[in-house]
Amino acid sequence: MDFLEYKILDNTLQNILLAAGVILVVILFKKLLSHYAASLSYLLINRTWKIMDSKEFSVLFLKPLSLFIVITIGVFTLGKLNYPSAWQFKIFKMPFDLIIEKAAIAIFIYSFFRLLFSVIDFISLILGQRAKLTPHKSDDQLVVFFRDFIKVILGMIAVLLILKAAFNQNIGNLLTGLSIVGAALALSARESLENLIASFIIFFDKPFYVGDTLKVNAVTGKVERIGLRSTRIRTADKTLVTVPNKQMVDSIVDNWSMRTQRRAEIKLDFTDTTTAPEAQALLNKINQLMQQKQPRVANFSVFLTDYSKAGITISLEYFTPPVPLADFNFNKQEINMELMQLIEDKKMVLSAAVGNINIINPADTTSKSRPIL
Repeated sequence: MDFLEYKILDNTLQNILLAAGVILVVILFKKLLSHYAASLSYLLINRTWKIMDSKEFSVLFLKPLSLFIVITIGVFTLGKLNYPSAWQFKIFKMPFDLIIEKAAIAIFIYSFFRLLFSVIDFISLILGQRAKLTPHKSDDQLVVFFRDFIKVILGMIAVLLILKAAFNQNIGNLLTGLSIVGAALALSARESLENLIASFIIFFDKPFYVGDTLKVNAVTGKVERIGLRSTRIRTADKTLVTVPNKQMVDSIVDNWSMRTQRRAEIKLDFTDTTTAPEAQALLNKINQLMQQKQPRVANFSVFLTDYSKAGITISLEYFTPPVPLADFNFNKQEINMELMQLIEDKKMVLSAAVGNINIINPADTTSKSRPIL
């Protein structure tokens, strides 16, 4: 066993093999270790939160947890070895051993905060599932908003820790410098800050929620996500339109999902040969028809709204409850078909869209005018 005492790079072969074996075992069994660690964590957490599925929890935690385990054990194991004297050189006037140490610290911090991000995703998922059980939509979008906001804050903290631990930067001086730079960046990135402020206005003023159907400027569609910078809308053409939050706040937003009723209007134009008894009889029949449509029709009004030498106009306006668009169109089609049947039964004539145009030749007094249209 004397060969185990043989030194390579100022470390015995036994220590090198032991460190390599530990790292190799961790790499080979990282999924198994992560799975058991995730299962143990799930058993502890499930006592408080019983909504989360175990498979969903494992998928969420498995990859960042395995990375954190490998890096933690790898850094701890390699830290037990002696630094080789042959590697005593500098890169850009910095000792190589210090570079390795700082790089290991930076990688460890990165893996830790990546695992922390998974914890934030887990908490937001739990809160999101609970928010779906409430009738209010504001809970759902607040969970997504604060999840993204907390991630941004944690990301900034991670960067500052890496700068402090890996590059020996004074955070106080760094923050002072960043405040000056931030003021300059704020002027150049004014639109981004305005969008960020607008996102807070949207979340607290609550003009719309995720899942609502909106019309803003020339864009009409369903809100899929409200972010820190923009709102994403899925249009009827199934395209995804990204609208800056500032524009969502400054523009007139028509929230179709918050309507209390749906409105329909029908205008029937009849020729000048229509008599008053025929018009009155048709009005009575339409009133009876619409009364039979209740409660699918909340309220209605039907009047003879225009009378001229071209004929008469009967206008029908009715409102339905805020039913889905497909149901509304079906009801509208049914009413239109019954109106057509009423007009056919009464043998009333709708006025044509265009009339006849006659051309008369003044030089030929014997010829008669003939319509060309």
